[in-house]
Amino acid sequence: MNTSAIAQELAPQGTLRAAVNLLNFLLVSSRGPAGEPQGVGPDMARAIADRLGVGLQLVPYETPGELADAAADHVWDIGLIGAEPARAERITFTSAYVEIEATYLVPPGSAIQSLEQVDRPGVRIAVAARSAYDLWLKRHIQHATLVHAEGFDATFEMFQRDGLDAMACLRPRLLTDAEKLPGSRILPGQFTTVQQSIGTHKRNTQAAAFLQQFVNEAIDSGLVARLIEQHGIRGLSVAPRVK
Repeated sequence: MNTSAIAQELAPQGTLRAAVNLLNFLLVSSRGPAGEPQGVGPDMARAIADRLGVGLQLVPYETPGELADAAADHVWDIGLIGAEPARAERITFTSAYVEIEATYLVPPGSAIQSLEQVDRPGVRIAVAARSAYDLWLKRHIQHATLVHAEGFDATFEMFQRDGLDAMACLRPRLLTDAEKLPGSRILPGQFTTVQQSIGTHKRNTQAAAFLQQFVNEAIDSGLVARLIEQHGIRGLSVAPRVK
């Protein structure tokens, strides 16, 4: 594949602008000396920029919804974000390079024992607004009520304060929240797996093919696994390679 042509399409000014979602603590797990985002996501973006022979500028967003909305403004060239049908209207996604289980936390004394018991009339589910799993729940929940807050911390606070029946979140975050709420339980299994992908604008047709090839090679070569190990991330798995 002609990387010069790809670089011209993706980064015509010689710098790849890579949008990262700061809310995803598994992909952006720390900050550098100047406060720059660090982690598996930024390192994947850096590897793409290196392959293209261009510079890298990380463009941080506080939430995935803000990152997806900014696609319309063309202020980033690639976005490291969960692939969701609602976002695919503006963004072309690769297949996933990592995946994260999403499930529920229930409060002390809850009668809810399984995932199937959550989607029932009268059950209120706390969820971070416009997260990838929130978008999934909006499509699939039929009887329970979704109650939204902005970000993980605010969602957990609302879950406790308002006595909600369940909190939907990524399993690694729920492990931490469960420790803060003695007697709470994480339900076994998963209601979905959040697929973390690399997106670009619909107009970047050559670049989309290049990014898909890059993701396949990053999985096959062990790069994704090495980055997960390097940053010491628990709860993040290499996604199955798409044939």
